[in-house]
Amino acid sequence: MQENKNNKTISRPPVVVVVGHIDHGKSTLLDYIRKTNVAECEAGGITQCISAYEVLHKDEEGKERKITFLDTPGHEAFSKMRERGALIADIAILIVSAEDGVKPQTIEAWKTINEMKLPSIVAINKIDKPNANIEKTKQELAENEIYLENYGGKIPCVEISAKTGAGVDNLLSLILILAEMENFTGNAEENASGFVIEANLDSKCGIQATLIIKNGELQKKMFVVAGDAMTSTRIIQNFKGEMINSARPSSPVRLCGFDKMPKLGSEFKSFKNRKGAEEYAKILGAELPNFGSSAPKTKNPEKNSEKKIIPILLKADVAGSLEAIEKEITKIKSKGEIDNAEFKIIGKGVGTISESDIKNMSDSKDVIIIGFNVKADRNATEIALKREITISFFDVIYKMKEWLEEQMENRRPRIETIETTGRAKIIRAFSRTKERQIIGGKVTEGQMLLNGTVKIMRREFEIGRGKIVNLEKNKAKTGIVEDGSEFGMMIESKIEIAPGDIIELFSIAQK
Repeated sequence: MQENKNNKTISRPPVVVVVGHIDHGKSTLLDYIRKTNVAECEAGGITQCISAYEVLHKDEEGKERKITFLDTPGHEAFSKMRERGALIADIAILIVSAEDGVKPQTIEAWKTINEMKLPSIVAINKIDKPNANIEKTKQELAENEIYLENYGGKIPCVEISAKTGAGVDNLLSLILILAEMENFTGNAEENASGFVIEANLDSKCGIQATLIIKNGELQKKMFVVAGDAMTSTRIIQNFKGEMINSARPSSPVRLCGFDKMPKLGSEFKSFKNRKGAEEYAKILGAELPNFGSSAPKTKNPEKNSEKKIIPILLKADVAGSLEAIEKEITKIKSKGEIDNAEFKIIGKGVGTISESDIKNMSDSKDVIIIGFNVKADRNATEIALKREITISFFDVIYKMKEWLEEQMENRRPRIETIETTGRAKIIRAFSRTKERQIIGGKVTEGQMLLNGTVKIMRREFEIGRGKIVNLEKNKAKTGIVEDGSEFGMMIESKIEIAPGDIIELFSIAQK
């Protein structure tokens, strides 16, 4: 970080967001750069929360310069988190697999980059793979209006292998060149300001949040306000979790002890004293609602009151995951011909599933409790068992969605529909006992089946029902009589059938 002579304006490191389709190698790239193993720690190999990291790389003059990276999820459900990452970043890296080419989230990520007007670099990854086809990938990018240098455009491109490290140094050098061209600056003498990129509840230090400083300096004994949430800077940690005394522009920091869950993506400001922070928080408090409360949300009355409402209590480890899961739940629809069921989140929050979470719910056994990357405490588990409520735990979002789709199908109301499969006209009526009658007729539509249930129709009105207990065609017993054929049958019914009546064979189906 370089300072000018007046010691106010400084050039700051670039904040880089890495975006792209799922499994195209974003986390593997950062893992290689950091020389740590983050990808293997992720459930199912999918990054499910934003993380920020600082790395050092030598520029053309041999000087070590910092680069701050944001790692964002590639799964469709996390689009809001990707947008938040792009909003906070200075430069975007769009990763595309040389094996798979352009995918839906590649295009979505590129749209976000364009909307944010971010300087960008395309990194074509997995060039070490046997099925890699770099030229085809570049052609697909052009077909989707992503024009690279030497391919009709001006977007710089680097071919890399995040696994072997091939081309990664070129990528880092290109980031520093682009940063120098853009000339990112900040003021070292101002109080720190920036954005909240993640928040969660820690059992030891309470509500904590990861922040990116975009301007100014953050020091100990200051107060930080993000929306209507506030904390002191008694504890400042860098991205490694190490205690530090101060942080300057483009640095990722973690602060503990917020009084409320900060709203993700919200701007934060820092103050030298508590009074200034409290006044600022009070002003914003009326505008920004608390995010992540486990209290039930009040919604407008349902448009379709006949729908079955399946209540869900949702707890997650971080607010970003909570946001993404809510988005996925709203997409789940019942699969019947009539959309007659829906999920409703009656409570949500960040942190362990607690005793109060269970107690605040109704006694309904229909309620679904989901813990995403969190556990339930002992008391909560015991109360759930007494109420015969199941708590389900997940660590991969698409597995949770698949399970919820099954629950929706199992729990939705079934609608009985009557389907007419055959119609016959009665020609003769023969002997009759107390509840059985022998009749003769002709099938005029569909078929008649042995043991089938029929409606008895007279002058287009249903006068009763019966069951076919014996069926004959050409005086031989049979199980089926087709359209156009005459038959003799014995019907079990309390209704006396007369010539001219119509019998309709039907079946009842649940949909």
